Amino acid sequence: MESNSKKILIVEDDDSLAGIYEVRLSNESYSLNRVNNGEDALAAAIDFQPDLILLDIMMPKVSGFDVLDILKNTPETAAIKIVMLTAMGQESDKKRAMELGADDYLVKSQVLIVDVLDRIKKQLQ
Repeated sequence: MESNSKKILIVEDDDSLAGIYEVRLSNESYSLNRVNNGEDALAAAIDFQPDLILLDIMMPKVSGFDVLDILKNTPETAAIKIVMLTAMGQESDKKRAMELGADDYLVKSQVLIVDVLDRIKKQLQ
């Protein structure tokens, strides 16, 4: 099986959900790192240098919107693909995320894990 060297950072404070994504993404041979709050996400983005970040919005310490804004305005992290994966389904939330530089926006209740994997693959092509 061909090794996939792409690195993904999962930023999610729901352990069970994050665990599901960790299993599925590691099965796809991605190299993974996971943090459960926005503050750690900022540090991990620099240390781990992921190709893509799966980013929740509602989290302890620093919100996903703030993490997104900071990452897209920091030269070392500006090129990282960021896919928002959130419970926030309002059009205004999606618009805000896209304006801040998100590459994709998925609402947890509206997508299956296979959809998320497809969107990740598209972003990493």
